Amino acid sequence: MSMIDHDLRPDPGPAGTASALLTIDLAAIADNYCRLAARAGTATCAAVVKADAYGLGADRVAPVLAAAGCRHFFVAQVGEGVALRSILGAGSMIAVLNGAAPGSEATCADHDLVPVLNDLSQLDRWQGLARRLGRRLPAILQIDSGMARFGFGPDQACALFDQPDAFAGLDLRLVMSHLACAGEPDSPVNAAQLSAFQAVRQRLPAVPASLAASSGIFLGPDFHFDLVRPGAALYGIAPQEGAENPMRPVIGLRARVMQTRSVPAGTPVGYGHTATVARDSRLATVAIGYADGFFRSTAGGAAWFGGARLPMVGRISMDSLVLDVTDVAPGTLGPGALVDIIGPERDVDAVAAAAGTIGYEVLTNLGHRFHRIYLGA
Repeated sequence: MSMIDHDLRPDPGPAGTASALLTIDLAAIADNYCRLAARAGTATCAAVVKADAYGLGADRVAPVLAAAGCRHFFVAQVGEGVALRSILGAGSMIAVLNGAAPGSEATCADHDLVPVLNDLSQLDRWQGLARRLGRRLPAILQIDSGMARFGFGPDQACALFDQPDAFAGLDLRLVMSHLACAGEPDSPVNAAQLSAFQAVRQRLPAVPASLAASSGIFLGPDFHFDLVRPGAALYGIAPQEGAENPMRPVIGLRARVMQTRSVPAGTPVGYGHTATVARDSRLATVAIGYADGFFRSTAGGAAWFGGARLPMVGRISMDSLVLDVTDVAPGTLGPGALVDIIGPERDVDAVAAAAGTIGYEVLTNLGHRFHRIYLGA
């Protein structure tokens, strides 16, 4: 069963005008946070709420996480941090993973944000602001332990540590790094990055450390250090490849049938006539497409209705897709009915796999035309 019972009647209120309904289970997010915090043991459990809480609405998600006990939040950009501070108020640490872009340092300080310092230019600008303000400013230092994305390289970091005033004017809250292959438990990259991070971290023994995000938490206590930073797992995405997902599902996506038709065998369907029905069929056109973040490459998947699998037929259009509903009893699925696009039978990770992508991309592309229903608030 989906989160909301199937009903052929149009929905009353705002949901009745929407072509698709997105349910977001806030109680499941809170429960996932508690599960991750328990697995992290003595390490503090933070929460990554960048990209509007992975597309699910930071204004709704962050307060729920705070109520569950979270006091450390991570965003990607200063603007996200400013918005989050207005939501959470004082008392929580809000860290900016990308650091402060040139010219945004004062805004960062004004809103009590903690920039992640990723290179010498960010370090110099943040120290310069500290001198001008005449006070110490909080900061997080990122080490590139083997991803070549953000952070100081190990040699560069060690050279920095040899300078007695390297962090003058700063209050280092954390030294962190990020794992490239944490979703693959058997990858030798994980051990190599752990070793590289440990070597650098020994130069700052008094500063708390963080290496693990969602998947890294499941690599074991050696990866936990003092703070873990789950993101995707909070929102129900499986943290490790090939293993049973220990997280509760968070979202359900249901789209409305707009039209049904009967067609004879041999009828081509959709743009490019890439599909042709092999039998006399009944087709349902459903109001969801790639403009809603349901990728064109997802063609060939399926939706569900009352336990019945409804194969997608042909290409996905901007605002619609076509389902084969031949095997559903006549009269049970017509215009106005809602079918499960993401739900118990086909979760976010399965939809992502069908599209040749990852669950993160599916979540962050969920469209703004959906009517959103928050459960467990």
